[in-house]
Amino acid sequence: MANGGGAASAGGAASAQAPVAVLLVEDDEVIRKSVTMALERYGYAVTAVADGMTGLERAREGGHDLLLLDVMLPELDGISLTRGVREVSLVPILMMSARGDALDVVTGLEAGADDYVVKPVDVPVLVARIRSLLRRASFTPDAVPAAEPAADHAAERLRFGDLTLDTASLEVFRGGERIELSPTELRLLLEFAAHPGIVLDRQTLLRNVWDYGWDGDSRVVDLCVQRLRRKIGAERIETVRGFGYKLRR
Repeated sequence: MANGGGAASAGGAASAQAPVAVLLVEDDEVIRKSVTMALERYGYAVTAVADGMTGLERAREGGHDLLLLDVMLPELDGISLTRGVREVSLVPILMMSARGDALDVVTGLEAGADDYVVKPVDVPVLVARIRSLLRRASFTPDAVPAAEPAADHAAERLRFGDLTLDTASLEVFRGGERIELSPTELRLLLEFAAHPGIVLDRQTLLRNVWDYGWDGDSRVVDLCVQRLRRKIGAERIETVRGFGYKLRR
């Protein structure tokens, strides 16, 4: 379950306890109503708002499993909204916009979004993207106070220099202090940790971390690696020019 979210079902349909809660932030009334109706037919519980400030307030209140937002919004644009949410929550964020060139996609992902789709988007594709994000978010534990991993499952801890990855609780520590990773960053680190010292090319990372063939610019991998480096240490992930990246032992 995503940090700050409700009881999400990885399948994207209503669970036995509660349906997946989606916060939709879209200023176009026609799109807002059509997306709401479409997602509700798939079993999602949708809260829809029309401007970025209201969206930020609702997102910070919590209770949602995923945020679906437009980039061009009144009051507060989608990029600023995403940054504001990332200050308090790791809830999965899916951006949708009519602007789909590489720079727009990179800007959205750099702000903290987990995925980006270009309008118009077919409903089955949108639902598939949501399902993929929810599957990845299920790997993210709720936030807990910083502490060293318990000593009774030392075999489940991987160490790379001053970096410790607890594969049981999916917590990451650097120099003994717990650090927060987004769902995508955590998946990326897990992929590197499963192949320490081995060079992984971008296509392999796209397939194993993002769950599907990326239909845009593969620089999304470079961007996520940069964000991960800032958190775990730039020296921990090595660039092998012309091939890809590897995690230093």
